[in-house]
Amino acid sequence: MCGINGILGYNNDPTKQIKRMNDAIVHRGPDAEGVWISEDKSVALGHRRLSIIDLSPNGSQPMVSVSGDLTIVFNGEIYNYLDIKKQLQAKDNNIIFRGHSDTELLLNVVEYYGIEKTLSLIKGMFAFAVYNRKNKEVILARDRAGEKPLYYGRASGCVVFASDIGSIEKIDGFDNRINSHILNSYFKGGYIPAPFTIYEDIYKLRPGHFLVLKTPYTEWEDKCYWDIRDVALQGQKEPFNGNFEEASAKLEELIKDSIRGQMISDVPLGAFLSGGIDSTLTVALMQSISDKPVRTFTIGFEDSKYNEAIYAKESAKRLGTQHTEMYVSKQDILDTIKSIPKAFSEPFADSSQIPTMLVSSMTRKHVTVSLSGDAGDEFFCGYNSYKDVRRGLKILENKLPFIKGDMRKSLGKAVYDLGGRNNAKLHKLSTVLSVDSAENWYRNVRDDDILLDHLAIDKDQYKDAIDEYPDGYLNEPEHNLMLMDMLQYLPDDILVKVDRSGMFYSLESRIPLLDRDVMEFAWTLPLEYKYDTITTKRILKDILYRYVPKDMMDRPKKGFSVPLSKWLRGDELNTWALDILATGKKNIKDFVDISTVDLMWKRFIDTGKGERNIWNILMLCQWFEYRNG
Repeated sequence: MCGINGILGYNNDPTKQIKRMNDAIVHRGPDAEGVWISEDKSVALGHRRLSIIDLSPNGSQPMVSVSGDLTIVFNGEIYNYLDIKKQLQAKDNNIIFRGHSDTELLLNVVEYYGIEKTLSLIKGMFAFAVYNRKNKEVILARDRAGEKPLYYGRASGCVVFASDIGSIEKIDGFDNRINSHILNSYFKGGYIPAPFTIYEDIYKLRPGHFLVLKTPYTEWEDKCYWDIRDVALQGQKEPFNGNFEEASAKLEELIKDSIRGQMISDVPLGAFLSGGIDSTLTVALMQSISDKPVRTFTIGFEDSKYNEAIYAKESAKRLGTQHTEMYVSKQDILDTIKSIPKAFSEPFADSSQIPTMLVSSMTRKHVTVSLSGDAGDEFFCGYNSYKDVRRGLKILENKLPFIKGDMRKSLGKAVYDLGGRNNAKLHKLSTVLSVDSAENWYRNVRDDDILLDHLAIDKDQYKDAIDEYPDGYLNEPEHNLMLMDMLQYLPDDILVKVDRSGMFYSLESRIPLLDRDVMEFAWTLPLEYKYDTITTKRILKDILYRYVPKDMMDRPKKGFSVPLSKWLRGDELNTWALDILATGKKNIKDFVDISTVDLMWKRFIDTGKGERNIWNILMLCQWFEYRNG
């Protein structure tokens, strides 16, 4: 696990620039630094190393192939690298390995097979760049799910790439403008959707994509090698034909295989344990294949409504893990919040970033790698919001059975035109009437706050950032909603949160449920194996109950959340929030309607409503303050 940087086509000696980029991401790789410059100085590669596999100098990067033709910088882990190494050596026993790192394996595979074959073979989380000395071609690639970040674009007259936008900002003369067009999407979701970023001309490489850049590196070609939409559609066309018990048994073995690969490490390893279904399942399967107690970690809050530490402790005792817990203080919370802009490097406002950072900080004091139970909700129908959509559409159909389709949408538009722009109740009514599908309900009804329409000054949000998914692509509404989340919410929110929170403290996080075989098998399962109108994540729970009693886990679903509204309106964070708003409003006034911000804050303090919107604003203000400071 590391951080990577690169500069292509820089007019002067890029050495100083690439070192400054490396310095900006020391937290991603505190163990070592590497810089490589091509002979003609047209390509500069930088690397910060967090040593996980092959701790010797043979694992150092940038790494040049034995032939001298390829140079790579790599961030991530290839979990099946030992299997591929055996296959490669069986094909050609002349291939030389100087160490035992997955980086060297990846370099040899790219040289032997080429990029597309390589990407079809490897399983893992990764972002890497490979320079070919013969044709002066640079290739950037990102993993299938989007676990590892990779930013790229134009800045200071050259092409740049990095694991962190903070690195790109360090280049001399960086003056890319704020991407005001995307702020409307940020305010609705709390994150900036790929391929866009907070800056114009800087982009996120999409999951399952690679870029080809040819000299003189002024343009690039974006190619997709794995698309979750194709996987979902193919899985629905060729469903698993066994019964539920057979599906459950196969899924258990697939997840176990994934965990075996992800438990390979030359440094101490553990797991997050929140006490919920997904993390408990991950730990249960880890413990079932481990010959010693697994290290598990959780944090707790004094507020019992948000405290899952008691459940995690119970699970740890049942499973026999070596468990560590920490109850956080007010100062812990405040210190963590102030670190958010540096950790995330662009505006990001999922408030569960707070507990994720706290547990990552605590975990890193004991281990260097931690497995996580994320992605269970998206692949196995775990969110209550999926149920809410079907329920809402049914209620709407029952209440207005005589108004169908286009007529109802027309009525919704008329309500909006007559008063929905400025009246909260009419705005809500017009939004509900205007939806004609589960996908539209999921996009719009959750974000029906009338003030959101007035918050961003520039309303020209990019359409393909939010409307890339066609309605009715799959058969069941729930499958469509899950796929929508896999395309955007999972990679742009959940995985950003996990990666940045961990790497800020030099902790590598691994997610077994995002193994390629697990993801592809999940899409072959009938919906009723995941959700039978009563039980969510049905098949995951079936596996889990082989290891822990059902009654121990039988409680309402909780997200990894904090009492944010209470904190912001009370002594814990109110002073901090007021200070951030006072300074921040001066910084954001060119992009955000300040009178709307004031209305949102007053309503929040008076009623407690709009907590998520307030957090979005506070995180934007704090990012600007950090950027300008």
